Amino acid sequence: MGKDEIIDNEQINLKLILVSGRTREFQFAPSTSAAEVCQHVFDNWPIDWEEDKVASASLLKLIYHGRFLHGSVTLNALSLPVGKTTVMHLVTRENLPEPNSNGMYFVIAYSNRCCL
Repeated sequence: MGKDEIIDNEQINLKLILVSGRTREFQFAPSTSAAEVCQHVFDNWPIDWEEDKVASASLLKLIYHGRFLHGSVTLNALSLPVGKTTVMHLVTRENLPEPNSNGMYFVIAYSNRCCL
């Protein structure tokens, strides 16, 4: 999403940050799951992220408020504001730890290059 594009008031705007520090914004319906977000990003991988590209969407994981998101968790279930921008980290990881009761995973540390 470019700087001049308008955020749709019916969509959730996600600003995704890679470990490398690169960012990009994407818009999604509130019913979109974390797995669908990862698949969409993989299918629409930004050209300026080419050196960070992974072999499969299944290797991409979202982190929100310090927790890995389970693939089935929807953006709506996270109570993300519609028409506003929410920041999440997008990382590469093959396996996730066991989830807690709400489908999120605690993050101990994944990088010493945090951007926030």
